[in-house]
Amino acid sequence: MSCEINERKVAVIGCGFVGSASAFALMQSGLFSEMVLLDANQDKAEGEAMDISHGVPFSKPMKIYAGTYDDINDAAIIVITAGAAQKPGETRLDLVQKNVNIFKSIIPQIKPDYQGILLIVANPVDILTYAALKLSGLPENRVIGSGTVLDTARLKSRLSEHLAVDSRCVHSFIIGEHGDSEIAAWSSTNVSGVPLDDFCEMRQHFEHEEAREAIAKDVRESAYEIIAKKNATYYGIAMAVKRICETIARDEKSILPVSNMMHGAYDIDGIVLSMPAIVGRDGVETQIPISLNEKEKAALQASAKILKETAESVGL
Repeated sequence: MSCEINERKVAVIGCGFVGSASAFALMQSGLFSEMVLLDANQDKAEGEAMDISHGVPFSKPMKIYAGTYDDINDAAIIVITAGAAQKPGETRLDLVQKNVNIFKSIIPQIKPDYQGILLIVANPVDILTYAALKLSGLPENRVIGSGTVLDTARLKSRLSEHLAVDSRCVHSFIIGEHGDSEIAAWSSTNVSGVPLDDFCEMRQHFEHEEAREAIAKDVRESAYEIIAKKNATYYGIAMAVKRICETIARDEKSILPVSNMMHGAYDIDGIVLSMPAIVGRDGVETQIPISLNEKEKAALQASAKILKETAESVGL
């Protein structure tokens, strides 16, 4: 008999920088009343649970503790950040074999009749979401990755600076791989309904192509820059995790570019990558077909090909 889900409970597997920062962000969110932390190093999980729980008096009442796989089967969302960290000079895809092996030890410990959402955050996130889907046997809509939610936030942030406008008014997506082959979907970018080029010209920016290339490069390389300077990225992704959990827990049906399985859109099939989708209590409800020009579509297909070849190289 399947375990009934506690909508107010979240689990975080992996208490490294990303897992701990995500747990901290979730503690402050008020979304959950119970959070269980798991790590291969039990002392680390216990230490993080103690430390984060000391912030509860400044937030909302919440039970935070270190646990085991027996404690997570009624969690509404299981966030998986466990994996080897990306080192300076290493791409997200370089991590793939190490982290697929880690997932082969983690995923089978989640009960096959688990009724909640698996949110994959560890990198390379698209490949590991695909691995989690294969290893868990759970429905596709309930296994999602954090995908390019953070990259999209980085893009909005850069456009906000460039155009001197509130980032919340910028509507744009990074799509494809969360990594080097990601694509800025300029064709569907607008600022509160105003096409991007028109808004740029209102702000006295006329070198559209050069600006786009520079901004897309900044977004694509920002993680490498942060890793070179401080060895890891974790605050931005922690906020992205909080945002995804928010739309699931509140059944907001927000549109986010999460890692999800492709079935023929843009002539891409049978691989997980990041595309905008309506996300709610049941995970991915439906993909949103955004406008792409021929160049963007070809780049998206090339990104999918890289991910497919990578998945095959590790036997997925």
